[in-house]
Amino acid sequence: MLNLGVTSEARAALGDLDVDLAGLAECEADAGLGNGGLGRLAACFLDSMATLGIPSVGYGIRYEYGMFRQTIVDGAQVEQPDNWLRFPNPWEICRPERLYPVRFGGRVETGHEGDRQVFRWVETEGVMAMAYDTPVPGYRNDFVNSLRLWSAKSTHEFDVATFNRGDYIAAVHDKTASENLARVLYPDDRVVSGRELRLRQEYFLVSATLQDAIHRHLQRWPTVANLHEAAVFQLNDTHPAVAVAELMRLLVDEHTMGWDDAWGVTTRAFAYTNHTVLPEALEQWPVWLFGRVLPRHLQIVYEINRRFLDEVRARFPGDDARLARMSLIAEGSEQQVRMAHLAILGSSFVNGVSALHSRILRERLFRDFAEMWPGRFGNQTNGITPRRWLRNCNAPLSELLTSRVGEGWVVDLPRIAALGSSVDDPAVQAAFRAAKRACKERLAGYLKSTMNVRVDPDAFFDVQVKRIHEYKRQLLPILHAVHLHQLASRGEQRVARVVILAGKAAPGYDMAKRIIRLANDVSATLERDERTRDRIRLLFVPNYSVSMAEMIIPAADLSEQVSTAGTEASGTGNMKLSLNGALTIGTLDGANIEIRDAVGAENFFVFGMTDDEVQARRREGYDPGAACRADVDLGRAIEAIADGAYALGDAGRHRAVVDALLTRDPFLVLADYPAYAAAQQEVEAAYREPERWARMALRNIAGMGRFSSDETIKGYAREIWRVPVTPRT
Repeated sequence: MLNLGVTSEARAALGDLDVDLAGLAECEADAGLGNGGLGRLAACFLDSMATLGIPSVGYGIRYEYGMFRQTIVDGAQVEQPDNWLRFPNPWEICRPERLYPVRFGGRVETGHEGDRQVFRWVETEGVMAMAYDTPVPGYRNDFVNSLRLWSAKSTHEFDVATFNRGDYIAAVHDKTASENLARVLYPDDRVVSGRELRLRQEYFLVSATLQDAIHRHLQRWPTVANLHEAAVFQLNDTHPAVAVAELMRLLVDEHTMGWDDAWGVTTRAFAYTNHTVLPEALEQWPVWLFGRVLPRHLQIVYEINRRFLDEVRARFPGDDARLARMSLIAEGSEQQVRMAHLAILGSSFVNGVSALHSRILRERLFRDFAEMWPGRFGNQTNGITPRRWLRNCNAPLSELLTSRVGEGWVVDLPRIAALGSSVDDPAVQAAFRAAKRACKERLAGYLKSTMNVRVDPDAFFDVQVKRIHEYKRQLLPILHAVHLHQLASRGEQRVARVVILAGKAAPGYDMAKRIIRLANDVSATLERDERTRDRIRLLFVPNYSVSMAEMIIPAADLSEQVSTAGTEASGTGNMKLSLNGALTIGTLDGANIEIRDAVGAENFFVFGMTDDEVQARRREGYDPGAACRADVDLGRAIEAIADGAYALGDAGRHRAVVDALLTRDPFLVLADYPAYAAAQQEVEAAYREPERWARMALRNIAGMGRFSSDETIKGYAREIWRVPVTPRT
C-alpha cells in the first residue's frame, strides 16, 4: 500500500467497515522464506530494483514451513513448525503453466552423435517445480517486478490400485516423498538425510530457475548463445552455486553447445556475492553425496576443475600447494566439492558486502583467486530499503524527517544529510525525543500484551536483535547485564536500563541454544530481584521476526553491533538501528566501519580489537583464563554464573558456557569485554545529557543516506550487471 500510494485510501475504506488497518495488518503472518539478514537483504534488494525500474525476478523456494517458530520453555529454545501457508496466501499468483522437471540420482551414459560425444542422464527420479508469483511494486512508479517461488509437485499420481488393495500409506508414499522437498527451510544437516535434502533443495531452486530463464529467453531469441547478453544471475552466497554446473549441463547436454562456447556464456551470465567468511556458509559437499544426487554435475565439476588446474599450472608452474588450495575438490579424509570455488570460477565478478569484508576476501579467504584475477573482485556494501525500515515502520520519525528535508528522502535517502543543519535546534531535538518515546511506548505495549512484562519507556533501551551465534557475541550484553546487576545490588546508581535480546539459534547449534538459556535465566533472576528491577532488566523476546523488528528497532536507544572484528561480513541491522536514531556500540567490523565514517567517530561508541589485532592475538596464543583474571568485574560476573547464581536453582546449568569461555573462547569475548564495559560507561555518560544524546542520534540519522539499498543496487547495476537505472516517474 505504501509503494502504491493508497495507504490513506485503504485506511478510510476499512474504517467505513469498522475495521482498523493496523489491527488487520497484525493478523497477517510473516512469510517463511528466509533466515535472518540474508533473506531480508534479498527483500530489500527486490524493493529497490522495482523502485529503480530494473527488470528483475527474485527466485526462491515456496517453503510450506518456513524458519521454525521459537518458543521458550524453562528458559530453553523449543522449535515448533511455522505453518505460514495454513491459510491461503492472497498475494501470490499460482502459475501452473510454468512447470519444469527437476531430476536427481540415476546414472550417466556416454555415447556419440556423429563426431560429438554426448551424455545422457538416465534412470533418474524426478519432481516438478511449479511457479508461484508475488508482485513487487516499485515506489509510486507504475513498475512491478516479481518474486517467483518454486513449489515441488510430484510426478507420481495417487496409486488407485494400491489403495484398493488396502495399503493406503503406500498409495500416496511416492507423491508425498517428492513434495517434501519444499516443506522446510534449512533442514537439520547434522544427519546425512538432512544434508542430502538441503543439496536437493539447492539444486531444485537453480534448475527450475535456469530452465525458466532459458524458456523466457527463447521466446524472444532463436538461440541460447546470447543468454549472457540478456540475463545475469546473481548468486546470493554459495547456496545456489550448483547453478554453474547446471547451466553448463543445460547448454551442453540439452542445447548441444560446445564446451568452450557454453563456458563462455556461463562465466559471463553469473556473478557471485559472498556474504560471510564463516566456514559453515562456504559450503562443501562430500563427493560421494554430490555424485549420488547429481552424477552428471559431478562429471561437469571434474571437467571444469581439470581445465582450470591446467590454467593454474601454466600461470604458476611448480606451485603444487597453490593447486591444492584452488582446486574445486578438497582432498582429505573425505573428498569435498568446494562450492565457493565453483561460484568464483563460474562468475564474471565476485563481491563482498562491506569494505572490510571485501578486503578479507581478496587478501585472506580467496587470495589465490584474487592474485590470478584481480579485476574479478570488488565490493558492494549492503543497504536497506528506507521504505520499510523507516517510512513504514517509524511514522513519528518519518514525519519529523519530511518536515525538515521534504518527502524526497523516501526514494533518495542521501537527502537526509540536510538534517545535519538542524541537529542543534532545540525544537528538532525535542521532536526527535518525542518520536523515540512514542516508539518505546508502542514496544512497551507489545511486551505487555505478549510477555506480560511491564517496562518503563523512560528507561534506556539497549538492544541486540539478530541470529544467535557465538561470533555475534550475545554473551557480551549478557555478561554486562550481570555486572550491572551486581553493581545495583551494592547500591551503585546507574542509568535505568532494559537490555532487549531477540534471535533464533539453529536447531543443531548447541552453544547458541545454551546462550539463549543463559539469557533467559539471567532475565528471570533479574525480574525476581525487587531491589534492582527498576535499574537493570534483561528481556529475551521470543520468535524474532521482521514484524517484531519493525517494533523493536524504532524503539532502540542503543544498537549492539559487537561481533568479533573480521567475522561479520556487513550487517544490515546496524544500518536499520542507526537510521532509526539508535547510537551504536560496536567493533570495527563489517559495515560498522563505514557507518562510523559516515556519522562521525564522535557519534559512535567503538571498542575492541581490530581485525588485524584479532589475527595477531590468535597467532601469539590467546589465554582466555588470563583475560578473565585480569579484569575484576568480569571475573565476578563469570564466577557468579559458574556458581549458579543465575541458574534458577540448577547450579550446573551454565557450566558448559563458562567452561567454553575460559578454555576456548573462539571469538575473544573475554579479551574484548573490558573495552566493551568501558565503552558502555561512555554510553551512559552521553545518555545522561539529553541534548547531547539527541544531537548524536540526529547526526547518525543524517549520515545514513549512503546505506540505502537503492544506492547498493545502483552499484550492482553500474559495475556488475551493466544495466540502466530508470528514473522514477
